[in-house]
Amino acid sequence: MVAAVFHSPLEAPLAPAADATTSASVKAMTSTPAPTPRKTARDFRGLWMAVLPPVMGLACLVLLWQLIASTSNSGIPKPLETWTQAVQVFSDPFYSEGPNDQGIGWNVLASLQRVAIGFGLAALVGIPAGFAIGRFEFLSRMINPLISLLRPVSPLAWLPIGLLVFKGADPAAIWTIFICSIWPMIINTAVGVQRVPQDYMNVARVLNLSEWKIFTKILFPAVLPYLLTGVRLAVGTAWLVIVAAEMLTGGVGIGFWVWDEWNNLNVSSIIIAIFVIGIVGLLLEFALIKIATLFTFEEVKS
Repeated sequence: MVAAVFHSPLEAPLAPAADATTSASVKAMTSTPAPTPRKTARDFRGLWMAVLPPVMGLACLVLLWQLIASTSNSGIPKPLETWTQAVQVFSDPFYSEGPNDQGIGWNVLASLQRVAIGFGLAALVGIPAGFAIGRFEFLSRMINPLISLLRPVSPLAWLPIGLLVFKGADPAAIWTIFICSIWPMIINTAVGVQRVPQDYMNVARVLNLSEWKIFTKILFPAVLPYLLTGVRLAVGTAWLVIVAAEMLTGGVGIGFWVWDEWNNLNVSSIIIAIFVIGIVGLLLEFALIKIATLFTFEEVKS
């Protein structure tokens, strides 16, 4: 059977009309130029909000300092005098003319070395202890009263114990750093372990995971933000305490440098040391925040 398709005569003229309409619309579309994107001006609002407030705060501090130095007889040097002294101090920060006469650079490095040793020892002891205290309830009930008893003690109260035991100023300062840095790491790590969701531990129990697998696969990733917070607090406390400890023990260090300048009645150098201590602490905090952002998914704020 042969099938034939018949078209109505009325449908024949419609095809050319449709083709004409389509070609006209295509020509209109191709002839119309595409709109060019507007060049948006750069938004400097974020830059100004990041730079202007700190600069204004520093300017207010310098202005207040100038007013106090100009209107009182306290002997506080003016900002310009301190700046002149700072240029002289930093012109040769690493000079050495004996064990008790060294530049500010050597003193800062000596203090950082003590902080690094004391903090490192505290991390080696405090972080594992925090995991154990948070993991096992018996240890938590046994150690928590001791932490509550010893943590409020001033770090400088431990300095005479260090001098008695270690028979030296340098080990005593490191001991003081150790004892003041260990508490934030123990407490924050233990709290992080205790806040791990119980569902994770139930899954580990069902899968019959070993204690090492529980630590590496469950506890450590979950506790890492708490651990890094404890590290930040410990470093800040250590840098705060080392200055006072060095004032009492002597030797080379930024704390001893401050005390030596006080004995020489050089107040400008003391103010310079205050700014140096603050800048070094700020750099340590900034570095730890950057490290924390690399290892955590949460935003770390200063």
